[in-house]
Amino acid sequence: MSRGGADQESVVETPDVAALAQLLADRTRVAICMALLDGGTWTASELAEFAAVAPSTATEHLNLLVSGGLLAEQRRGRRRYVRLAGPDTAETLEILAGLAPYRQVPVRSLAEANHRRALHHARTCYDHIAGALGVAITDAMTERGLLARDYGLVLTCAGARWLTALGIPDTVPSAAHRAHVRTCLDWTVRRRHLSGAVGAALYRHAVDREWLVKAPATRILTVTDAGRAAFRDHLALPDEALFPSLTPAAPRP
Repeated sequence: MSRGGADQESVVETPDVAALAQLLADRTRVAICMALLDGGTWTASELAEFAAVAPSTATEHLNLLVSGGLLAEQRRGRRRYVRLAGPDTAETLEILAGLAPYRQVPVRSLAEANHRRALHHARTCYDHIAGALGVAITDAMTERGLLARDYGLVLTCAGARWLTALGIPDTVPSAAHRAHVRTCLDWTVRRRHLSGAVGAALYRHAVDREWLVKAPATRILTVTDAGRAAFRDHLALPDEALFPSLTPAAPRP
C-alpha cells in the first residue's frame, strides 16, 4: 500500500500548444479561419467554396476546428453555421499571421491584385479595424495623447473625452472577459493596431456613420469620402493612410 498517497499518480492540466499548432498546420483550415476574421457567420458550403475544396472536405476540417475550440457552430434546421469562437481567437489568429514568415503567392489577375491591395489597406479583424488604416489610427491616437503606451496600451483621460465627443461612451458594453484596450500584431506591416472593447466600439461607430463600408463576403473595408473627412478632422490622418497604396508597404522588421 502507498503511504499518504505518495505513490499515487497525480494529473494536472497544462496548455497543449502542440494540439493548437496541429490544428493550424493545414492551409485549408487556416484559410477557413482567416475568412471568419470578418466577424460573420458562414455556412459550410460557403466556406468550401471560399477554400476551393469539396463540401465533404470542408466538413472534415470544420469538425476538427469546432472540436479544437477555434470555431463555434450553430444549427438552423438542416443548415450548419460556423463562426470564430470569440474575439480572443480572432486576435490570436491575427498575431500568428503577424509572426508567420511570408511566402510567395502568384497574383494571376488585376482584380486579384486590387483585392490584395485593398485587404492590406483596411480590413476587419473580427470586430475592429486592421490593416494599414488600423495601424495609422492607433499611431495617430497615441501621438495625440488619446492612447498611452505604459504597461501596454491604455486609454488616457483625453482619450475618454475624445470618445465621448464622438458619441462613443467610454463605458463600452462588452463581455465581462473582454479587455478595455488591447492591441493585435498586424500582419500587413507587423506593427500593432487597436483592438479590445474600445477598438470594437470605434469600428462600430465608423460603420454606423458610414465612414467605412464593408464589402460583402469579405473582410475589406473601404473608406468613404465622409470617412476621409472625419479621419482628417478627428485624427489628422494623412492621405496616404486613407487610400490604398499602389504598392503595399513592406513590413517593418
